Formats: sequence, C-alpha cells, structure tokens
Amino acid sequence: MSIDVLLPAALAFIMFSVGLALQGADFRRVFARPRALLIGLVGQLVLVPLAALAVVLAFELPPLLGMGLMVLAACPGGASSGFLTHLARANAALSLSLTVISSLAALLTFPLLVKAVLAVFGDGVFGADGGVLAELPVGRLIGSVLVVTTLPIVAGMLLRRRAPAFTVRAEPGIARVATLFFAAIVVATFVSHQHTILANLLSVGPATLVLNFAVMGLGYGLVTLAGAERRDAVAVAMECGLQNAGLAIFVAIVLLRQPELAVGAVVYALTMNFGALGLVFVARRREAAGVLATHGE
Repeated sequence: MSIDVLLPAALAFIMFSVGLALQGADFRRVFARPRALLIGLVGQLVLVPLAALAVVLAFELPPLLGMGLMVLAACPGGASSGFLTHLARANAALSLSLTVISSLAALLTFPLLVKAVLAVFGDGVFGADGGVLAELPVGRLIGSVLVVTTLPIVAGMLLRRRAPAFTVRAEPGIARVATLFFAAIVVATFVSHQHTILANLLSVGPATLVLNFAVMGLGYGLVTLAGAERRDAVAVAMECGLQNAGLAIFVAIVLLRQPELAVGAVVYALTMNFGALGLVFVARRREAAGVLATHGE
C-alpha cells in the first residue's frame, strides 16, 4: 500500500479519535457564541496572507520561494489542527468548525489570492501558466475535507453516543495510537521531502518559523483581547498556524509546474509542527497548573 493511501488513512484515524471526545453540544456552543469563530476565520483568510507578505518582504526571499510561501498562506487550515487542539485540551469543536468553513471558503478565496500573488510577483515568471488555476481541484479539496476530516469525526461522535461505556474504555488506547500516527505523519513528511527540506532549511526555514509563530501569536492574542476563553484562543492559534500544505504543493507542482514554488510549503509542513507542539506543551502545563491551584484552595 502506497504512502499516498496510508497517510490519509492515518489522518482519518486521528480525526476519528478526536470525534470520540466530542458531542453535538460542543458544536452548538461554538455557533451559539460565534465571536471566536469569526475571529478565527478573519485570521485564517486575511491575517495569515498579510503576515506571509510581511515575512517575504522582511526576509527578502527570492521570487519563487517568496511566492511559494504566499501560495501556502492562501491555503485553508490543515486537518491536523483539530487533533493538536484536542491534544492541547482546547476547543476542538471550534478548530474543526474553522477547518471545514475555511476549506469551503477557500473554493473562492484561494484562487483569488493565488492569482493576486501571481499578478504582483509573477510577472514574466509564469507567463500564461497562471491561467491553469482555473483547474483548481475543487472536487478533490471538498472530498479530502469530507473523507479525511468530517466523516471520521462524525463516526467517532456516533460511536460515543451509541456505545458510551465502550468509548470510555477504548478512548485512552485509541488516543495513544492516534498520537503515534501523528508522529509517523511528521516523520513521513520529512522522509518524503528530505532532500528539499535539507537543501532549503537555512534559506527558508527561519522565514517559515517566523511566519508560524507570528500567525499563531496573532490568532491567540486577538481571541484573548476579545474576551473569549483560553481554550478558544488555543484553537484559533492552531488553525492559523497549521496550513493545508498538501494543497500548496499540489498547485505548485501539478498546476503551475514549478517545483521550486513548493519549497516553502514543504519546509513549512515540517516546521509548523514545532510551534503547534510547543503550544500543546504550554497549554497543558497551564491547565495542570490551574487544576493544582484549584485543588490547593
């Protein structure tokens, strides 16, 4: 079985494990108090591209590398954000809602943003190839969100509802397996693209790290300033920081036929996990400290 099949299957299992911890009421609360949801969407669709532009200009990246980072920033949130939000014991329902909505919105916003990038930065580089964005794989984008994210989550929620006793017993073991699968996905990403990552880590790596930390910090800060809960702030930070790098790589290599344009997305696919795992660590430490303080009163 090829890695193209194993990786989506592993991600689907991870989303299934997240679904086991969710109920319909979790999503109803998200839409009943949509402040964090709206901030997250603005962050994902507006602030992330603007932050990417600032990073490209600040680091003075070569045209193709800078454009690749901009294409990545135009992508919707990555499916792994829900799992990492769950690991951080934050609002996974909010994160998953943001992933689904931003992915659907990307059917309109992604082609517009990428065409704007090509118009501003790509003059004389792509020529007529910019027109191939009309071939954006809309069906594949919707299908990947549905099959890899939505359906496994629904399956996990249904199992929890129909067999709550079994779910309570099985959830810890399933969560551990899901964590191992996530680690395997990170390793597989590196192994599959190790030559591109190692060859460009010093030139693009710092820019991707700065972008990742900047957008996560912006997302967290805006939600906090709006008076929402810390769990919501963590979810929005994850959604802003974790992009659908696979879509950016597909557009660069298959549609635009410019492999160098995929470099930023490939490197970001690895480095974005550093910020996300760091946030998981900090969030869990804060939660543990809060529990200890409560028990000590």
